Amino acid sequence: MGLDITIGIDNDDEVFTFEYITGENSISDDHHLSRTFCNLICRDAVIDHETELNQISRITGVDIEPLYLMLEYPNSDELEFMLENAETEEERQEIIEESEHNKLKLTNNIDTIYQTITHLINKLNTIQNLSKLLIKTDFDSLNNDVYFSDFNTDKDKENMRDIFENDLNNFKSLLEYCKARNTKTVFFNFM
Repeated sequence: MGLDITIGIDNDDEVFTFEYITGENSISDDHHLSRTFCNLICRDAVIDHETELNQISRITGVDIEPLYLMLEYPNSDELEFMLENAETEEERQEIIEESEHNKLKLTNNIDTIYQTITHLINKLNTIQNLSKLLIKTDFDSLNNDVYFSDFNTDKDKENMRDIFENDLNNFKSLLEYCKARNTKTVFFNFM
């Protein structure tokens, strides 16, 4: 078992319907993000040097801060836990205020996220040997040579699901699907 990442949205009841998830022509698999992507997003807690995502931002010139902001959306279970463990009413109020502030920062962010992902894909399409440009690490839990393999090249179908290119394309596809269904806000969920 490990930690998985999904995209949360402000209108999930309208978008993530039973048919979307289980239907005969279900496309939910086309929007799947790999566990490696989850590890990439959370990488700053694991390594001492500049994270791979920050390196990619520097190499491509694409500001990925909007992606990191998606981590700040308050998870209801986490919020409930924090409120239950708050020792004072003042501490509870601070938790609620910070939660509301973080929600406001992300409100109506789908266009910004879509532009970020699209720009990143376009830039990465022009870079060869991305994995060789990244700092070597003693803790290569991402399998950098495979995960960051060149975009737009033939790849082993078995490994196709767990590569950065596929994760970004799935992310973009989900954003397009959600935008067409009036989603305004997107954020990361962990399960």
